[in-house]
Amino acid sequence: MSKLKPETRAKLMTVSTATLCTALYKRGLRGQFIQDVRPLNPKLPNMVGEAFTLRYIPAREDLNPISVFTDRNHPQRKAIEDCPPGAVLVIDSRKDPRAASAGGILVTRLMKRGVAGVVTDGGFRDSPEIAEMSIPAYHNRPSAPTNITLHQGVDINVPIGCGDAPVWPGDIVVGDGEGVVIVPAHLADDIAEEASEMTAFEDFVAEKVREGRSIVGLYPPTDEQSKIDFAAWRKANKR
Repeated sequence: MSKLKPETRAKLMTVSTATLCTALYKRGLRGQFIQDVRPLNPKLPNMVGEAFTLRYIPAREDLNPISVFTDRNHPQRKAIEDCPPGAVLVIDSRKDPRAASAGGILVTRLMKRGVAGVVTDGGFRDSPEIAEMSIPAYHNRPSAPTNITLHQGVDINVPIGCGDAPVWPGDIVVGDGEGVVIVPAHLADDIAEEASEMTAFEDFVAEKVREGRSIVGLYPPTDEQSKIDFAAWRKANKR
């Protein structure tokens, strides 16, 4: 059962990964943004969900023939069928996009099961097809059709590294049009609240800068008048 509060999920749906990274940085967490991972469709709404993980290691030929995929308990297949609705499948593909972490059929299955999204630091095959789906999907770049020669699935729902970011099962995964950030589960409520407040302030600042106002004293709000103006803006805009 999900431990992510609906109100926290709602807030995370409205904030950027950049803002979340700033909030995490204030708490000393500097490596939570997954490196070299991009959305196949950057126009989709934010992806928010608890992490369910799959870990690959380098394939060993005698243990990884094509017949392994007939095993109903194959880690890749189990991950696709066991990832809970509302969660995000996060795949450790060793930052190697030469061979596919998954393809259109498996991602379609995740979508039909109600999974919130899928992330790999490797790549997907069938990427044009996946880009047309309603499920958020993030990868490094398109991959070759098979992962057999390079990747061997070994574990599901264990701590992993994805694009150099540490991911524990149950951590909160947030993706937007730029990329993906991992929010430690125990910080999710506080980070979501802070990021929501930061977003309101940044929206105010952006509006004032478009009007021609200098950022000096405004961003950050070192002038008292900037704080007064922000309070009035929030009241007028019900933010």
